[in-house]
Amino acid sequence: MASRTRRHGAARSARGGFRRRLPLRLLLPLLVLVALAAMLMLRGYVHSEILADHRVQPPAATDKVPEKILEGGPVIDVRGGRTEGLSVPDHRLVLTFDDGPDPTWTPRVLDVLKKHDAHAVFFVTGTMASRYPDLVKRMVDEGHEVGLHTFNHPDLSFQSTKRIDWELSQNQLAITGAAGVRTSLFRPPYSSFADAMDNKSWPVTEYIGSRGYITVVNNTDSEDWKKPGVREIIRRATPHGGKGAIVLMHDSGGDRHQTVRALDEFLPGLKEKGYEFDNLTEALDAPSAMTPVTGAELWKGKAWVFLVQASEKITDVLVVGLAVIGTLVIGRFGLMLLLSGVHARRVRRKRFSWGRTVTEPVTVLVPAYNEAKCIENTVRSLVASDHPVEVIVIDDGSTDGTARIVEGLGLPGVRVIRQLNAGKPAALNRGLANARHDIIVMMDGDTVFEPSTVRELVQPFGDPRVGAVAGNAKVGNKDSLIGAWQHIEYVMGFNLDRRMYDVLGCMPTIPGAVGAFRRSALEPIGGMSDDTLAEDTDVTMALHRAGWRVVYAENARAWTEAPETVQQLWSQRYRWSYGTMQAIWKHRRAVIEKGHSGRFGRVGLPFVSLFMVLAPLLAPLIDVFLLYGIVFGPTEKTVVAWLGVLAIQAVCAAYAFRLDRERMTHLISLPLQQILYRQLMYVVLLQSWITALTGGRLRWQKLRRTGVVEAPGGSVPRQRSRSSDDRRPVA
Repeated sequence: MASRTRRHGAARSARGGFRRRLPLRLLLPLLVLVALAAMLMLRGYVHSEILADHRVQPPAATDKVPEKILEGGPVIDVRGGRTEGLSVPDHRLVLTFDDGPDPTWTPRVLDVLKKHDAHAVFFVTGTMASRYPDLVKRMVDEGHEVGLHTFNHPDLSFQSTKRIDWELSQNQLAITGAAGVRTSLFRPPYSSFADAMDNKSWPVTEYIGSRGYITVVNNTDSEDWKKPGVREIIRRATPHGGKGAIVLMHDSGGDRHQTVRALDEFLPGLKEKGYEFDNLTEALDAPSAMTPVTGAELWKGKAWVFLVQASEKITDVLVVGLAVIGTLVIGRFGLMLLLSGVHARRVRRKRFSWGRTVTEPVTVLVPAYNEAKCIENTVRSLVASDHPVEVIVIDDGSTDGTARIVEGLGLPGVRVIRQLNAGKPAALNRGLANARHDIIVMMDGDTVFEPSTVRELVQPFGDPRVGAVAGNAKVGNKDSLIGAWQHIEYVMGFNLDRRMYDVLGCMPTIPGAVGAFRRSALEPIGGMSDDTLAEDTDVTMALHRAGWRVVYAENARAWTEAPETVQQLWSQRYRWSYGTMQAIWKHRRAVIEKGHSGRFGRVGLPFVSLFMVLAPLLAPLIDVFLLYGIVFGPTEKTVVAWLGVLAIQAVCAAYAFRLDRERMTHLISLPLQQILYRQLMYVVLLQSWITALTGGRLRWQKLRRTGVVEAPGGSVPRQRSRSSDDRRPVA
């Protein structure tokens, strides 16, 4: 009963631990992703990529429009039951500019107006006012009036009253946030003269009036958007017979250099003829159309502008990040293809030799903690080696009888050392102290070697400069989807990388599954350190700094049991990524040191930081912009760009599989791996960053083993049939 109570308590503790980890593991990354998605959505909205409607109503009948409107002036006032069309007095011109503010042309227009002491009315869209609030504030500060031109510039005759209210309120919100004012002036998109009002646009005008706005059209159109030339713009903008007019121009929507030049000639020319250039209410001798806003509405507008500005800046950062990751991805793939080819040609030459043939016995260290399901396969594969070996299994406080299983095998040359649970580095150091030979091979307790693995692994020690050798770790349980994804990663990411780093002389990691070391290289650096969670990366970097060469032996194949659930994969990669960051930080001084250490610090550490930390963290931007582009952007170009990146990855993967003599059929799942697997690695890396930045510590985590990878009967290991108890479906 007590035992059962303890088990239930342990289960509750485990569940409670999971709940405590949940906010850090899932909640924070989820909040980051939601925030980024919200910023992208907001950017898409203010760039008229979301909810935009570009339909334009064709001309309709005019029989329902009052005659006094059709024959009246360009200022249409239907507020409070009125139906008036007002005109500007003679020798007064109201210059109006639509579709701005534009960061390039609006400042030039404002400069010309200031130069000639003229006022105007700027009918701004909410999208542009939200993005360039400083220009709206400058308009108001310099005495100009601003008016609404809707938020997204739709033809309102197509829209419901709810959408019209939304366009007006959002446009007003942007102006309030930018300049702290409200305006009662409105100009409909795609509007023209008063006599162009028809049965489709008139009901909209009436509704706009019921909301308290004056509709302003025009009676002189410069048609500057056609860019007909400076002279033609001036001719079309000039009223006849000294009459007053509302002149339509544009300060946005394209190249407006002709508008700016025409304005610089138009203003002094007509001033000489007695014209005044006023804003609308000045010309009509009416109260200002703009009123100050205070209180909650003002702060609401400022908050809106702040969020839009934040979305713009965040998107700019994301675009830079996308450019960085694109450069890193293409650069890394280019280097891998080039340098892995160099490596393969070098080591596969008929006369290639590391030096003398290494025939002396070696010691194989197998640290084991609760490896009862795997340890027999592991040890038997070592005994079957075609190179003389001493096998030392260091039982690190196992509670499942791992040590008894090894002892019960009664295999020659196999020793078992027991110790209290102290972690993998301590177990390896204990084995190192008890090893009889000068060359030390290290492997994991869930890994099996081929008969030739040890022999192939130790041959590079024929070169006295070599201090450590990385073997070719392969996934033995690759028949599940998550196993196939890791198989691609091992062949393409790890082994292709190792070829590249070998040529560059800065290999960052000897894999824990299959690696070999000189005792004379390990002992001066203190053996395996427990300063980081990636002791294999830590010791490899230490060897580089001590002046030893670290090389890759492609034929030293080891078959390891990869995690079979998302939870297990998460635990493993979290430890790897966090441990790598710890190792980089531990050896950071190598960047400023001299000699071998300095070379590794200035070549190896930047490569590791860029390709193993920064690039995986930024990689999801490719998928973020893929989704954004498909939904809101140029879909075809987006898909083509993403397929181009995928094609580059596929070429690299196929080349890596060819070098490793692997079947290409596993690459069928590559597209899905790039979409789903990368997101998981992103969240893992993000959590590692959070742990590193907050100063948290991560304990060693034991993966759940199934023992499905057996000792090989040939060049490739066989796999046992699985039981439903041992293997869970992929989560």
